[in-house]
Amino acid sequence: MNKVSIIGTGCVGSTIAYTLTVMGLASEIVMIDINNEKALGEALDIRQGTPFCGACSIYAGDYRDAKDSNIVILTSGIARKPGQSRLELAQTNVDITKSIIPEITKYAPDATYIIVSNPVDILTYTFCKRSGLPESRVMGSGTILDTARLRARLSEYYNINQSNVHAYVFGEHGDSSFVPWSIANISNVPIEDCSRLLSGQGIMPPPLNFEEVEQYVRKSGARVIQRKGATFYAVSVSVCHICKCLLAGIDTTMTVSTMMHGEYGISDVCLSTLNLVGHNGARGKVNVPLTDEEIGKLRKSAETLKSVIANLSI
Repeated sequence: MNKVSIIGTGCVGSTIAYTLTVMGLASEIVMIDINNEKALGEALDIRQGTPFCGACSIYAGDYRDAKDSNIVILTSGIARKPGQSRLELAQTNVDITKSIIPEITKYAPDATYIIVSNPVDILTYTFCKRSGLPESRVMGSGTILDTARLRARLSEYYNINQSNVHAYVFGEHGDSSFVPWSIANISNVPIEDCSRLLSGQGIMPPPLNFEEVEQYVRKSGARVIQRKGATFYAVSVSVCHICKCLLAGIDTTMTVSTMMHGEYGISDVCLSTLNLVGHNGARGKVNVPLTDEEIGKLRKSAETLKSVIANLSI
């Protein structure tokens, strides 16, 4: 039995619940929201489609109903508005998270927590500091969405299956994120060699513009918000991928946001590097070799987050 509780039933929370149901990852889903009517409506709408999905009990509830959850997903908070940065949301959503922590951890002390609300790295840091839970069981969705956007873009560029693309976004889920291109590859071909080494009839990819791709990844969220008001499909699939790996019997590497303890010379901040995620949570990091320039970018990202944290009441 896999039980997942979702706090917040806005666009992201409800789409995560829907995606979990369609993917057949959970046998029980609890939807919790300060607006109980909204939670009831979302749960009912999804529940009425379950005859054509895997068997799943999905209902609206309160914190008490989260008892015995395997996973708790936090999506509650004020959403980002067009033109607003994730970091501008900080204090409001920190306060909301601080109010939720004692309520939920009282009933689900053994769950693994996935923080999705923005600014995700700062809220993950807040949860680590305030909850008293083992850090391995607290992670932010971090740059897993950015990594998905990057792989989707490279897949389009080279017209190749997304599963053949191995590349990551590190750092803050935000403007100071970066791509460590030194470890990016397509089927073990280093990304900078792909234009030269991918050969065949009709295959003539132009040289990759690294900066253009990084800007595409950084600005994708804002572009979607500008055009349709919110982002929720890609982030929901990404979060469900984390859930799938947490419920699996073997670890998977992914870029989630976790507390740093001296890796790459960075401590006391949450950001995304490569983590081992599995049944026991984020149980370790894969400290891939980065160039000096990339380590500098990661440290700059950490300092960006620390400067915001210094001005918050956590």
